[in-house]
Amino acid sequence: MSTSRATTADTVASTLIAEMEIEAATARKCLERIPADKFSWKPHEKSMEFGKLASHIAEMFGWTPPTIHQTELDFAKMDYKPFEPATTEDLVEFFDKNVAEAIDALKNAPNEVFLENWTLRNGETTYFTMPKIAVMRTFVMNHIVHHRGQLSVYMRLNDIPVPSIYGPSADEGSM
Repeated sequence: MSTSRATTADTVASTLIAEMEIEAATARKCLERIPADKFSWKPHEKSMEFGKLASHIAEMFGWTPPTIHQTELDFAKMDYKPFEPATTEDLVEFFDKNVAEAIDALKNAPNEVFLENWTLRNGETTYFTMPKIAVMRTFVMNHIVHHRGQLSVYMRLNDIPVPSIYGPSADEGSM
């Protein structure tokens, strides 16, 4: 019977980094196509504006460092202001910064950190507490994918070519 040591490739962080790099590359292809003159457009009165949705996606990658390095996020202890880009370039620059910081935060995270609980709250109101790995998979990664799906619909409705996401798109070839 042989035993093997865990390598960098075997860590939870390395798995999340690989996934994040794939999702970030796809998200960037979408974000860089959104013209600033469409930032205020929305498909329905209950929908988010195009620019706010795009900014939200860029922002969510930035949720990784506080998830890894902190035990909670308490909105009552912060003055949150969503990022509002003036240009597509501002949006992509903000996105790139958040992705780089997210990957950097993950690079040195030992497996044990992902088993620690993390809480989202607003003062006395607790929204959830769950292990950091679950926060990364649901609140960060799945949340990004969900909103990127919405963003691709916004793109289609505005005749902006939708990039290949998990396979060919109607705008970027077939298999």
